Amino acid sequence: MRDMDIALSQCFIAVDDHDKALAFYRDALGLEVRNDVGFEGMRWVTVGSPAQPDVEIVLEPPLADPHAPEADRRAMAELMAKGLLRGVIFRTDDVDAAFERIRAAGGDVVQEPMDQPYGVRDCAFRDPAGNMLRFTQPRRG
Repeated sequence: MRDMDIALSQCFIAVDDHDKALAFYRDALGLEVRNDVGFEGMRWVTVGSPAQPDVEIVLEPPLADPHAPEADRRAMAELMAKGLLRGVIFRTDDVDAAFERIRAAGGDVVQEPMDQPYGVRDCAFRDPAGNMLRFTQPRRG
């Protein structure tokens, strides 16, 4: 039996305003826009780090079904408002510099940079839709 090569290609983050999300992920985080597609009144925007051309984050509608019941739409909106949907952890070589850049761009600070007992220094922000984004670097020495 041969080993399989498996690598991450895409992950998804629900956003309720693609223009605000795009401004945050592109302008504050420095990710590049790779695709921007509309379909049946919905929009998907794909962004990614220039350092990882094979990995993408898809900024998707909260409920990617134009025929979903109103109760489902309300439930998703409530979960999003509470920040209980998806999140992403980014790796950086300098978490303190990343924190200052994102905060200066208007990022919603959840946690300032701190050393964690599990071997990283990290900080956290919420994107405009309320999703949790963490930025980590391995602790030095």
